[in-house]
Amino acid sequence: MVGKVVTVNRKARHDYHILETYETGIALTGTEVKSLRAGRANLQDSFARVENAELFLYNMHISPYDQGNRFNHEPKRTRKLLMHKKEILRLLGKSREKGLALIPLKVYFNDRGKAKVELALARGKKVYDKREDMAARDAKREMERALRGKM
Repeated sequence: MVGKVVTVNRKARHDYHILETYETGIALTGTEVKSLRAGRANLQDSFARVENAELFLYNMHISPYDQGNRFNHEPKRTRKLLMHKKEILRLLGKSREKGLALIPLKVYFNDRGKAKVELALARGKKVYDKREDMAARDAKREMERALRGKM
């Protein structure tokens, strides 16, 4: 149940094999929420990490709110993600596997107006995997184009 999507990390699906996805809450200040509602956020190069049985999101950029004056927030501060302790510990075990990372896929507001982050457990793609994906996408596009031309 996704409401208004604020930002999507399009490069994540290109650079990683998505194994599992999770919905997490995010702890924000007032000006960050207002800036998110205006759609001024960026997930490029952001990642999550488990530290001391807590989940944190790094390098997510939320632009300062225009009318925020001295109460404005730091744009790239570390933000706490909200999940149940059991889920966090399960993620910790899985993310310690070689080559696995926690990558945010999108930030959105759910139907109740709460800010949420879709977090993925992902494995990095090799260059040849990316080439295969591009070739498959091009082949699919060509087939659809050929089918459209026949009708």
